[in-house]
Amino acid sequence: MTKKKNKNKPILSVVVPVYNTEHYLGECLDSILKQTLVEIEIICVDDASTDDSKNVLITYTQKDDRVRVISKNQNEGLIAARKTGVAEAKGRYIGFVDADDWIEPNIYECLIKEAMEHDADVVSCSYYLDGDNSKR
Repeated sequence: MTKKKNKNKPILSVVVPVYNTEHYLGECLDSILKQTLVEIEIICVDDASTDDSKNVLITYTQKDDRVRVISKNQNEGLIAARKTGVAEAKGRYIGFVDADDWIEPNIYECLIKEAMEHDADVVSCSYYLDGDNSKR
């Protein structure tokens, strides 16, 4: 994978709270990096993980300049990690993806299009569970 440069202000900041998700994190970040909307920044907040999540994050910062990592010294929980990411966000819009989830390649392009067309402050979408007992 070639390293992409994020020279302009991003349209979207995607905040990814990370806590002990080394086994899912790669799929999550790959799905964000494959977005059809490329004017994004990805803010990963490592909430004092005790597994190998930090090394996974370092690998992704080396792959793509759109990925940033904020490391916390003490675990403060999901909401605090999201707030930390939001405080660092530079994008016009902010999105959230949990580190054990993945997203479809065009999801943010579609959501931002809806937000702009309707001058909406908040947009959301449906989801499906991916597992042994999955259902839409």
